[in-house]
Amino acid sequence: MYYSVKHKEALLNLLYAVNENKGAALLTGDIGCGKTLLARALISRLDPDEFEVALVANPRLDENDFINEIMYQFGQETETSNRLSIIHQFNEYLYANANESRKSILIIDEAQLIKNDMILEEIRLLLNFQLNDRFLLTLILIGQPELENKLRKMPQLDQRIGIRFHIDHLSFEDTRNYIRFRLQQAGRTEPVFSDKAMSHIYKYSEGIPRKINTICDLCLVMGVARNLDIIDENVVRELT
Repeated sequence: MYYSVKHKEALLNLLYAVNENKGAALLTGDIGCGKTLLARALISRLDPDEFEVALVANPRLDENDFINEIMYQFGQETETSNRLSIIHQFNEYLYANANESRKSILIIDEAQLIKNDMILEEIRLLLNFQLNDRFLLTLILIGQPELENKLRKMPQLDQRIGIRFHIDHLSFEDTRNYIRFRLQQAGRTEPVFSDKAMSHIYKYSEGIPRKINTICDLCLVMGVARNLDIIDENVVRELT
């Protein structure tokens, strides 16, 4: 993973949220900016002896399926189909983790896809699981910018989010460094893209990593087909 300045700051904010039991954190960013990858990077940095982590990747569920999915991602089998009993079971699970000095982390990716306001209310209620001095659960919501608007319409949840961070598009300098970094990871030490090609890639990708990947990949295919030693701006123009 390539860490731009913004990606480093985002990861530090998320690590701070989970290590200091901040209750709830919000990470937003446009499509293709690396939000999901950051969630994976966060999980990889958490000691499994100290943290229990659940990642809900598809939150487009009803209330019953949502709590069941959380339990499943925490590795817990539900003992009943009764929703209230499942919530009690989840509460007991969080208390057990706390008694063993283990922190429970719930990450909800693509949270802008939540359509049912009852799910947002369910999320708010999960933050009520706490001891006198700390939360039993740290919640991390990850989604596209419209998630902010969705949360503002529910102030009782919005006000509980203690940490917020937005990932911007890469700058031109970060775009160049990102391309060079990926080439180095693939074993290439010599330049592949000319400086002007880099400028055009930045222009057409708008600094979005996923778009950068697509443009560069197509350019490399074209370079192989034409037996080119270097990709110049003309190749980039043809493909964008």
